[in-house]
Amino acid sequence: MNHSRLIGLISPIRHIRPVRALAAVWLLSRAAMLWLLAHNSLPLLGAGGVAREVWGLYGHWYGTLSQGAFPAHDPLWQYPPGAGPVLLSPSLLPGLTYFQAFVALTVLTDAAITVALTRAGTRPGRTLRGAALWTGGLPLLLHIPFARYDIQVTAFAVIALLTLQRSTRACGALAALGALVKVWPALVLIGTPKGSASRSTWIWGAVSGAAALLLLGMSFDDSLAFLTQQGGRGVQIESLGGTVLGLATHAGWPGTVRYQYGAMEFTGPYVAAVAQVSLALTALAFAALLLWRFRARTGRWTEATPYDAALAAVLLFTVTSRVISPQYMIWLLGLAAVCLTSRRTVQRPVAALIVAATAVSAVVYPVLYHEVMASSRTGCALMLLRNGLLAAAAALAFTRLWRSTDSPGPEVPQPASEPDLDSRRLPARAPSPA
Repeated sequence: MNHSRLIGLISPIRHIRPVRALAAVWLLSRAAMLWLLAHNSLPLLGAGGVAREVWGLYGHWYGTLSQGAFPAHDPLWQYPPGAGPVLLSPSLLPGLTYFQAFVALTVLTDAAITVALTRAGTRPGRTLRGAALWTGGLPLLLHIPFARYDIQVTAFAVIALLTLQRSTRACGALAALGALVKVWPALVLIGTPKGSASRSTWIWGAVSGAAALLLLGMSFDDSLAFLTQQGGRGVQIESLGGTVLGLATHAGWPGTVRYQYGAMEFTGPYVAAVAQVSLALTALAFAALLLWRFRARTGRWTEATPYDAALAAVLLFTVTSRVISPQYMIWLLGLAAVCLTSRRTVQRPVAALIVAATAVSAVVYPVLYHEVMASSRTGCALMLLRNGLLAAAAALAFTRLWRSTDSPGPEVPQPASEPDLDSRRLPARAPSPA
């Protein structure tokens, strides 16, 4: 029996106890999250506002979607058409209320992500740190994850990345389907290995996305209505720009906070200018990612490079966004967890910053959200801390990604890429100083 085959047999046995511990922590933590959701009417848990998103807003959209149309005239509808099937999915569990079925499916999706990360972590050369981060990190957001559909979106991105080495086709298709639910999963393809592997991934992503979009367009009316709702969005109080405006109120800026487009946003002088700066920064972030991909040395690519690039890309787009809702942290936790399944990732310190930012996010909302809305000193301090951690994480993630693929030294030869990666592993790379 050769050495690699022996390792493959021993590895699952070695991981039995850690996997059991993870399962126990998952069960206990998810039970605690469900308890918080059941008691979300308590003032410190949002006074009912967290759960209201599901039974109020999602339930209302469910009625419209059930009639074969998207809520085109609702200014709160700002999601791609793939969100429709997700919001209709509670109908798969008859006998439960919409709220109960939605939460049940969200918990099952959380379990699926945990299983996928655990399976990836038990493979030879991998680690269970990713599964541990997801298992222990998600409860830091209290009960919010089970009252939003961002876990479902994150599942598309996580599983797409974890299938990349086995099938570029599956990776591309899953990323495209995720992008039709919320746009950001398309970013996970930024780090696919150069060559035919990337072409296969992107082609299958484009074909799958186009086919799904056509099917949704034939099944529902007003499938592209969400496009008309984006332009009017302002600056959410939890965004980086919102932090600047919140601090400006202490210098005499006369702006106010108002609920619009499904979020608490600033209104007043210079808000439009801040929003334009955010959009410009997003464009610069995209240009920086394209420059990285163009300059990155193929011989430096490892199995972790696609994971590291995905995390860096989503971090950059999150930090420069006009909106940074607390559920966005679910995306970052999922991608950080994927990075930590590989021993070759360069994003370990970034993952630590994301966990810290996640913990602060739960204090921001729902615990002390009234302080943030009032732009009090406490509220501004919280936003400075949370967004400062995210900004530091984004800068560090991109810097470490750049250095990991641009370090000096002899390059490792890259074998020819194939449309599918089932029978090969991505090339190793020499140690990086990053």
